Amino acid sequence: MTNISRRTFNGLLTAAGAASLVGLSACGSSARVVVVGGGFGGATAAKYLKRYDPALDVTLVEAMPTHFTCPFSNTVLAGMNDMKFIERKFDVLANKHGVKVITDTVVGIDPVAKVIKTKAGATLPYDKLIVSPGIDMKWNAINGYDEAASEVMPHAWKAGPQTVLLRKQIEAMPNGGVVLISAPGMPFRCPPGPYERAAMIAHYLKNNKPKSKILILDSKDAFAKDKLFKEGWEKVYGEMIEWVPAAKNGKVIKVDAKAGVVETDFDKHKPNVANIIPPQTAGSIAIKAGLTDASGFCPVDPNTFESKIAKDIYVIGDAAIAGEMPKSGYSASSQAKVAAAAAVASLKGMPAGPFSAINTCYSLIAPDYGISVAAVYAVAEGKVAAIKGSGGVSPLGANYQFRKKEADFAAGWYASVCQDTWA
Repeated sequence: MTNISRRTFNGLLTAAGAASLVGLSACGSSARVVVVGGGFGGATAAKYLKRYDPALDVTLVEAMPTHFTCPFSNTVLAGMNDMKFIERKFDVLANKHGVKVITDTVVGIDPVAKVIKTKAGATLPYDKLIVSPGIDMKWNAINGYDEAASEVMPHAWKAGPQTVLLRKQIEAMPNGGVVLISAPGMPFRCPPGPYERAAMIAHYLKNNKPKSKILILDSKDAFAKDKLFKEGWEKVYGEMIEWVPAAKNGKVIKVDAKAGVVETDFDKHKPNVANIIPPQTAGSIAIKAGLTDASGFCPVDPNTFESKIAKDIYVIGDAAIAGEMPKSGYSASSQAKVAAAAAVASLKGMPAGPFSAINTCYSLIAPDYGISVAAVYAVAEGKVAAIKGSGGVSPLGANYQFRKKEADFAAGWYASVCQDTWA
């Protein structure tokens, strides 16, 4: 980062969205706000709703009692951390912040009656609803890749059992084997994620199965921080990682999970491990509720993240169409504060304050080698856009000390954003 110091940038963590709260003290309202989804977006929204107005009746509905973060899940594949490291629970939100936490699956949203319905049969009325459902996979967008195939060729793009499965497959493969990673076209969750994953798997292989290879078959001809990744891959892992762009027959079009075969237009591959990351859509509940457009994602007011389709419903995180903001955990956290502030302002009969949001994305190439990109966002010409000159990107050709600091910053960022979200 060249235009803003790390200390200053990280200091913005809780400030994003707070600018919207100037003059907005507690409403003194007992209005009901329901939050769907307990990831970085939903958990942050629930916490900050209570922070902005302690009198609010805030309910968080999350399908699982434990959330596993996608950020740093690649370090589990590297053998650097175990699943406990990326595990987050909701006890503090409930016991310290006064959020009602319900472990259940939302199966319906009625924007006219303003109620949500759950799998267990609960009906929850709301005055405002914040939806942070994450992503779901577009099954069969790659011919043959359905949910059953993902149990053989895991995507691991939702951290949890799929992460464990992929880790076990990598551990079981022989020295000299091949790990194939299929990277999707845009948009998808965490644009640098597949390429960090390649590096983290390479870290494990270098130390345990050094004759092995990683093959990345890509549906794109360029990717986030590509020059930095390629420089790092070569420097740390030599020729272990091969990247094949779409223009050179990199797009995966078909898989046969039973036979272990992955196909492009002109080639067939039979790797020891196939990590197939398919195209994605907004989480299924957003689709069922009619909050998505033809893109499969949710159009929102860029100033507030209120749905353009349903009044009093705010959509944040990976499911939202958020202009230039990437689909990342930090984006979701930042958007959550904006949406929570806007919802509280609306309940008080006030206009939303000025939009302010940030994102930083750290990627690890090795435990002591990090790279990053960051930006501050505003609304320009009706869209969320990066402010010119804000944030920055890691420089090419940096020395060991610089890359080591970036890796340390990555760990510090992860600890800070998790603390801000669930603690």
